[in-house]
Amino acid sequence: MAALPHDPRLDQLKSWVSGLGPDWSIDPDSCAPASADASFRRYFRVSTGNAAHPSAIVMDAPPAHEDCRPFIHVAALFGAAGVTVPTVLAQDLEQGFLLLADLGNQTYLSRLDDASANGMYADAAVALVRIQAATRARLPAYDRALLQRELDLFPQWYIAKHLGATLTDAQQADLREVMDTLLANNLAQPQVYVHRDYHSRNLMVLPGGANPGVLDFQDAVIGPITYDAVSLWRDAYIEWDEEQQLDWLIRYWERARKAGLPVNADFGEFYRDFEWMGLQRHLKVLGIFARLYHRDGKDGYLANLPLVLKYTRQAAGRYTELRKLIRLLDALEGAESPAGYTF
Repeated sequence: MAALPHDPRLDQLKSWVSGLGPDWSIDPDSCAPASADASFRRYFRVSTGNAAHPSAIVMDAPPAHEDCRPFIHVAALFGAAGVTVPTVLAQDLEQGFLLLADLGNQTYLSRLDDASANGMYADAAVALVRIQAATRARLPAYDRALLQRELDLFPQWYIAKHLGATLTDAQQADLREVMDTLLANNLAQPQVYVHRDYHSRNLMVLPGGANPGVLDFQDAVIGPITYDAVSLWRDAYIEWDEEQQLDWLIRYWERARKAGLPVNADFGEFYRDFEWMGLQRHLKVLGIFARLYHRDGKDGYLANLPLVLKYTRQAAGRYTELRKLIRLLDALEGAESPAGYTF
């Protein structure tokens, strides 16, 4: 068997945890991969001598690529809102290491099924409403520039790099028109705290009824109120039929209204906002998944492209203002456009 390549960064991490002192008594040899994500961050689980935290998670966030401070800041905001997040137990911002409370290894994705989904999504909706109700002006704005940069990943990485296609001037104009239409809607929505990746891989099943544990929130912003609901119920990693999605969304909308959140009082209008916000996210995700493969060599996300494309077509096919996106996708895929309907 070939030897694993030397990992100086892991050596640095082990040296750091060894030096945290007798309060933790961490065995560096216990360090084992816990998870990785689509960024440069890595996570390792370690055994400790601390009775309150017999295991802990070490976040490795190389300072040249990542900044730990947003994670610490958002953890404080969301924790104060009454949501379960990993407590920051120790930190070294110069080296890019955080020691975090361990929320276990049971993701929502690993536990969701027909029997458990109603209860788990109800818990996730409660946590989401708490986050949104805690909104204060202490996070970056999800402004037009950021939303546009995300949309631009679609033509750059999905169309040009993944499909190897070049858009005509007319197709580029059509895509810009659709993007402008989406952005106008997104920016007009009420603004609240937005996790930005509130989905089944970042929600944890916890013992004791404190569900969900919420992870991967360091990129949180203040933005459109429907964004995290789209992430949750039109998840790139698990699919539910639209009738079920709608039921959960209505229950969330009712809960949000009771909490005094500024959701649209007309559910039909709220649902339109949800779908149009979803299209912004779906187009971004198509670009990100393509970039993860072509730039970063992470091919695992390619299996999720068909579901995201399905979401994209279903939503865009319902609105006359967005039919040019369907026409563009048809041209890129060589498909015939199915009959759609509009609201």
